[in-house]
Amino acid sequence: MLAYDYPLLGMFWTLLWFFLWIAWIWLMIQVVFDIFRSHDMGGWAKALWAIFVIVIPWLGVLIYLIARGDKMRQHAMADAQARDQQVRSYVRDAAGSTSTAEELSKLASLRDQGVLTDAEFQSEKTKLLAT
Repeated sequence: MLAYDYPLLGMFWTLLWFFLWIAWIWLMIQVVFDIFRSHDMGGWAKALWAIFVIVIPWLGVLIYLIARGDKMRQHAMADAQARDQQVRSYVRDAAGSTSTAEELSKLASLRDQGVLTDAEFQSEKTKLLAT
């Protein structure tokens, strides 16, 4: 009974409109975030853009994308690079960087335990001191 009232094509149209609605909301949020993270605009310019985007959303977002789309991409790339630097710094700190002196003392203890021969010790020592 329901299949006759709501055909398959109707379901596809509904899904398409729902997807477009979600994409529109996501785009609007991205534009609003970009307005407020822009360091090259003053407070009045940000306020005017925000009012324009909120009062006339379709036209406001379209004009913002045309006028400042490249700046939007630059802001997103700068944020991604900053996050990447933070992650790299965290990983570097969490992994713990060892100094050359600590590495040499580890090699010496391995040589003293008999794990490394004198030739292997000298080889690894020259590699460490070369870096």
